Amino acid sequence: MLHSLASAPRRGSPPPEAPSEERGRTALGSPDPAGLDDTTLLAALLRGRVGRPAEVAEALLDRFGALGDVFWANRTDLARLDLAGGDLVVDLAVLRELAVRFARAAVSARPVLGSSSALQAYARAAMAHRPREQFRVLFLDHRNRLLADEMTAEGTVDHAPVYPREVMRRALEVSASALILIHNHPSGDPSPSQADIEMTRRVIDAARALGLSVHDHLVVGREGTASFRALGLM
Repeated sequence: MLHSLASAPRRGSPPPEAPSEERGRTALGSPDPAGLDDTTLLAALLRGRVGRPAEVAEALLDRFGALGDVFWANRTDLARLDLAGGDLVVDLAVLRELAVRFARAAVSARPVLGSSSALQAYARAAMAHRPREQFRVLFLDHRNRLLADEMTAEGTVDHAPVYPREVMRRALEVSASALILIHNHPSGDPSPSQADIEMTRRVIDAARALGLSVHDHLVVGREGTASFRALGLM
């Protein structure tokens, strides 16, 4: 009798949820979200924002390929799927910015060169899944603490124009003593190209003329991060 009463729906209670929706509810209240797969975790975020969150999560991952690519999807690409409303676009943008700021805070809290793992984590969070090539410069003081983090160029899927003179002008404006260069490869492969190597040499030469140091150049892709210094390219 107890079993029958426990399994029977109560009068006036909502109908049972579909298994996928129940997984979303479980995910939302899970004490350890880190143990969830990407689809279930994304479904938990979507719950209450879209109907059938598990199905939408699967469709988003099928379309964009990876969780990071979903978070960097633009409004136009999301609208083409006709799966999610405008609120989702805003939610993804907010979460994206939170992740970037959290990673940047870890870099800002200590001398940048003293935590290469934090620096690479920030570079990946900020740039690994961007659909266009972007060039950023971290301007450091004489103790290698972060003075400014600025995007200096944004281009196409395989090129971002970099002007060493403009980089040096900004370095002098913020009274920087050293620089770290970062750019992304939307193709996913972080291997430096010959054009990357030549551009880096021009920036290093311009910095040396002003008594500034270029500590490293990181190239970020979905497949990892490449360091010019670790590769012996500078």
